[in-house]
Amino acid sequence: MTKTMRISSQEMQDVLYKLFLKYKFSEEKARLLATTYTESTLSGVNSHGINRVPLFLEYIENGSVKVDSEAQKAETFGSIERWDGHFGPGIINATKCTNRAIELAKQHGLGLVALRNTNHWMRGGTYGQMAADAGCISILFTNTQPNMPPWGGKDSRIGNNPFIVSIPREEGHIVLDMAISQFAFGKINDYKLRGKKLPFPGGWDADDELSNDPEKITVKERGLPIGYWKGSALSIVLDMLATLLAAGDSTYKIGLKDYETGISQVFLCIDPTVFGDKELQHRLINEIIAYTHDVEPMKPGDKIYYPGERSAHTKEENMKHGMPVSDSVWKKILALSS
Repeated sequence: MTKTMRISSQEMQDVLYKLFLKYKFSEEKARLLATTYTESTLSGVNSHGINRVPLFLEYIENGSVKVDSEAQKAETFGSIERWDGHFGPGIINATKCTNRAIELAKQHGLGLVALRNTNHWMRGGTYGQMAADAGCISILFTNTQPNMPPWGGKDSRIGNNPFIVSIPREEGHIVLDMAISQFAFGKINDYKLRGKKLPFPGGWDADDELSNDPEKITVKERGLPIGYWKGSALSIVLDMLATLLAAGDSTYKIGLKDYETGISQVFLCIDPTVFGDKELQHRLINEIIAYTHDVEPMKPGDKIYYPGERSAHTKEENMKHGMPVSDSVWKKILALSS
């Protein structure tokens, strides 16, 4: 079992800021990266927060992530734009494209930015939260390297293609952030790091049997699609949409590379104020939430959550008590930053 320790938000941001400056990021970009990785960890998503930092630095060192590059607009079609990420850091590119989609939505009611040649955006919910903070509904998705077999196949040909939907709400935003695999591979590695089994089968082992053992699943990286054949189909369609809209690389092309880079992403934002019925929207959303909450749990003492509610509670607790972080991961971060 991996030991954990509690780290404050400020301490993590300070250490990461120093680390990213060491890797030649500007002060502004180093601060954005440090804040984003810390926020993901605060929300309990260590797999795409602090745990992912060493791998991000490896991608810089092997040339997959270009420190000085960032996304630029390539084509515009009114409220729809295509951008080229030039293999810059995924967080910086995704932040820039989310902000642009928000600007387009405020101008046209709806804005869509499709991005090619970028890198892993880490926690997709970061950008859903960003859109909701700006008062926008968002639908965001990305393709990935092949890490799941299409339904009935033996080898990985499709990606777990994270899919995000956010809806702004004064009492707490709704933020759905999910991979199209039963467990994101960052989450599988998180369970592996903690020496725990997955609560449900998450992929196939070397003998083509479904398994909840992260050690066995990561041997061949064959994740289980959500909903079995339905998740497989959804993964394929999201890859098609991201590739076509961005005019970028598909999961197939990404899989031909030595590292997961040059991925395609879509940022769609909608400004709900164009409808002019804010009170109605508020009532309808709260009606759905109240109806969902008002169900007897199967296990006494459990609580039913809407998407994003549990992570908001986790963030609140971690702000009070510090974030639980793997002792070995934090020691590695400190060594890299010294």
